[in-house]
Amino acid sequence: MEELIEKAHILTEALPYIKKFYGKTVVIKYGGSAMQEDNLKQSTTLDIVLMKYVGMNPVIVHGGGQRITEALKDKGKDSEFVDGLRVTDRETLKIVKTVLGEINKEIQDLITEHGGKAAGLSGLDFIVGKKHLLQSGRDIGFVGEVEKISCRLIEEEKRKGSIPIVSPLGKGKEGETYNINADSVAGELAGVLRAEKLVLLTDVQGISKGDNFISTLNEEEVKKFIEEGVINRGMIPKVKSCIAAIDKGVKKAHVIDGRVSHSLLLEIYTDKGIGTEITK
Repeated sequence: MEELIEKAHILTEALPYIKKFYGKTVVIKYGGSAMQEDNLKQSTTLDIVLMKYVGMNPVIVHGGGQRITEALKDKGKDSEFVDGLRVTDRETLKIVKTVLGEINKEIQDLITEHGGKAAGLSGLDFIVGKKHLLQSGRDIGFVGEVEKISCRLIEEEKRKGSIPIVSPLGKGKEGETYNINADSVAGELAGVLRAEKLVLLTDVQGISKGDNFISTLNEEEVKKFIEEGVINRGMIPKVKSCIAAIDKGVKKAHVIDGRVSHSLLLEIYTDKGIGTEITK
């Protein structure tokens, strides 16, 4: 009986959040262990389907990370990163496109398996990209950044009751394809969709300074931590995407630990939440 009462308590705790976020859009950057380990794949996609059924509008942006690195290694190519961005020559771009297509289909299948309706989308169909230029002047290949996003396709799929699943590619004005960091795409897309929240699933608890975990940061504190080197390497594109989203009107961004089962539900529908929350 106590176990049943505890379950009822969990549901009543979630009710105010279900009411608050009903009809609202949340953009989820899906990657890391949550996209690699079978049990986490199941719990994460189940969370997303549940969110849809209780009235939220989840939109997924996925990366390719480790899978792309492994595919390149199989081809005898090493992976190189600059400021968290993968150096992308023409051969690497071809592999990136193939792996992203495979991952997108896998996520669609998982969403469908849990009773949801999935819509796989390539950013090539609605993201205008431009070449990413480093301050150092180094050319890192077909690495792009978002110049413009048309949200018509995504809004159509939302109206159909589908969960959009977006591959982070963009098309340049001359028709060239760009590999765009998935965190950046998620942040820009959240802004265009006027999402209530942006949630980034990572392989860390959130943001820490030394041994001290930080549960809440504002925009100015994030910029200071980047300057001080507290936020570095692959976390830089993540927090920059959070800032971009907040600057475009997204109310809150969250960097959470995707290695925790049902981390999305814990963050959105409980009093404590998990991870680091970034606000204006």
